[in-house]
Amino acid sequence: MRIKLTYKIFGAFLLTCVMIVVLTVGIIHFYVGRNFRDFINKMELEKLDNIVNALKEEHERDPGWTALRTDPHRLWRKMLRWSEKPPKPDIPVGIPSHLHPTGRPPEEMESISKSGGIGRLLPRPPRDPLPIILRLTLVDAQERFVAGMPTRISEKSHTLRPIILNGKTVGWLALQKRERLSNPPALAFLKQQSQVFFLTGGGILLLASIVSFLLSKHLLAPIRELTMGTQALTSLQFDTRIQVRTGDELGQLAMDFNRMAETLSRYETMRKQWLSDISHELRTPLSVLRGEIEAMQDGVREITDEALESLHAEALHMGKIVDDLHELSLADSGALRMERQPTQPVAVLKETLKLFETRFQQARIAIAADLPVEPKVTLQGDASRLSQLYTNLLENTLRYADAPGTLRIWREVSSDQLSLFFEDSGPGVPQESVDHLFDRLYKVDASRTRNKGGSGLGLAICKAIAESHGASIHASSAPGSGLRIGILFPPPPHGKQNQKGKHHAPSEYSHR
Repeated sequence: MRIKLTYKIFGAFLLTCVMIVVLTVGIIHFYVGRNFRDFINKMELEKLDNIVNALKEEHERDPGWTALRTDPHRLWRKMLRWSEKPPKPDIPVGIPSHLHPTGRPPEEMESISKSGGIGRLLPRPPRDPLPIILRLTLVDAQERFVAGMPTRISEKSHTLRPIILNGKTVGWLALQKRERLSNPPALAFLKQQSQVFFLTGGGILLLASIVSFLLSKHLLAPIRELTMGTQALTSLQFDTRIQVRTGDELGQLAMDFNRMAETLSRYETMRKQWLSDISHELRTPLSVLRGEIEAMQDGVREITDEALESLHAEALHMGKIVDDLHELSLADSGALRMERQPTQPVAVLKETLKLFETRFQQARIAIAADLPVEPKVTLQGDASRLSQLYTNLLENTLRYADAPGTLRIWREVSSDQLSLFFEDSGPGVPQESVDHLFDRLYKVDASRTRNKGGSGLGLAICKAIAESHGASIHASSAPGSGLRIGILFPPPPHGKQNQKGKHHAPSEYSHR
């Protein structure tokens, strides 16, 4: 059976309160009854002043309690005589009959009083099932039995009262404690206290029920909002947000939900833009191919080597876009093929530069490379992927740098990382576009990019390759009007490099 979380929390709070209240009321009821019995026993013993005084007189006459020791019934007889209560005062004659306790006329009460029979007309208190004199025991100063009930004296079973004569304790009068109360006023008092305890406990339970219900609703309100928000996200309502009302774990959960919704909204926007950009990138070469082929089919354009070369170039451009998209999808899924082995990034860069020397000369862009042989930095990586990264950066320079121009390349080696920098002579990119250069299909100028043959995927692939090697890549505006791209590789093995080989570019090219 499925139970709602509201009922579970309410039940947990209520059950805890019930256990606490029941345990508290039970303990208080037990100890009040027990302490009240002790109080009654002490009060009974305190009322035996006449017996204690008589025992003092007996000890003055018989310091060793010899008479009481030899005659075990002597104490009972004396106690019966000592415990006799003084006679009640006579009720004044002349009290109206309706005010007299017996309801008899004053003349009749006067005659009864003279005959000494008034006692039998007054209500008698209930008989004590265990007379008090039968619960008394007398022991001497050394707590040795003298007379009374021959039982073992202990504080647990008896209440003790000292018999002090001339400042010295000459004996103890022990009263056996009552295990159960039989006095009606005492029983009525305990009953009244028990009713108060139970009523108080019931009131506390009722209050605890109300508080538990309100508290469970308060605690579950954010969870209900999270549930509704999650259902909204499943319906693609990514603008859903939850109001954060507290600073506790539930408030933190609400903030995390809002960040998740914001991230999903951003990625949904990127996804839509991604699909739009891909369709746009593929639509242009497909339109060119279709137009060229239809023109040849209609006889408008002759099938020549030049026409076939144009079709082949568009097909290659489409194939490049598809290949780049495939590379990025592999990088996203973590399936980008990597053959990791000890690799020297600087050596791979030098080999790649040799392949581009002729193209840079034809484009009238000079390469100023400051890449000393020592110290050699070896990392675990894929040389072909690093060559692809460098190739994309060099292709980007050939495509967008103005001629005549310069491409400066240098490295920096420190104890914790290897850094490579590529800086062209311009033109640069607007400052607001620098942080988006590595976004997929991002183009600073779409029309200019089309003329240059770019698809906006090259730098995104560079970022994917760099991150797959544990490196980071970033772009910044170079001094002047150029663009600087820096690659920061992870620390070399053992975290150290020879500090003597540390190299810095001139101050105007140092990494900022």
